[in-house]
Amino acid sequence: MSEAAPGIPDSAAYATPERAELASAIRVLIDTVMSVEDVEPDVLHEIAQEVEKLTFRLGRGRDEGAGYTPRTHGDYLPRSPIVGEASPLSPRLDWEVVTRDDGSPGVEARGTFGAAYEGPPSFVHGGWIACAFDEVLGIANIVAGNPGMTARLIVHYRRPTPLFRELRLKAWVDRIEGRRIMSRAEIYDGEVLTAEAEGLFVQPRPELAEQYFGRGK
Repeated sequence: MSEAAPGIPDSAAYATPERAELASAIRVLIDTVMSVEDVEPDVLHEIAQEVEKLTFRLGRGRDEGAGYTPRTHGDYLPRSPIVGEASPLSPRLDWEVVTRDDGSPGVEARGTFGAAYEGPPSFVHGGWIACAFDEVLGIANIVAGNPGMTARLIVHYRRPTPLFRELRLKAWVDRIEGRRIMSRAEIYDGEVLTAEAEGLFVQPRPELAEQYFGRGK
């Protein structure tokens, strides 16, 4: 089952341990490219050539396009830019379902943003923080049995969020009004609140849900 949304199956051909291993190695490569400065031009050129060779081994050329046609929402989950275990773009936030003080379900996620996510020097770019909020809020909605599409996301940046430190994200459904789901989320560096978000999500009508996600999705 998908780690990003319980109850939605991943593609067996795509979400494999081997692909997750490859994605993890590429994350390290991306972080290294973004961090290491004193490298000879010839070395950079040679590595670029090697990367292109590896790309061809995977069956794609530089100018051949994305090579991917979405089929179901389950296909997206392993590719998530935030929690996708098979996405080298993801900082790889691991999450779990928790029970809140009022007995309702919530989500807590932990992970570290590396050099590729830098905005102000040594801090996470605000756009990535917003993206992370959108993702964990969506997961919290699914966990609570109220999936919806983002209609509005308000982010309050309380203080800079540091790179290279394990962060903790909390998300939960605040209230529901008809097809409108109001959810909230927070990011902590240790015990320090660095940002929080308020999200408004809307459950699409059945005919639109089928149009967007396919029958039975």
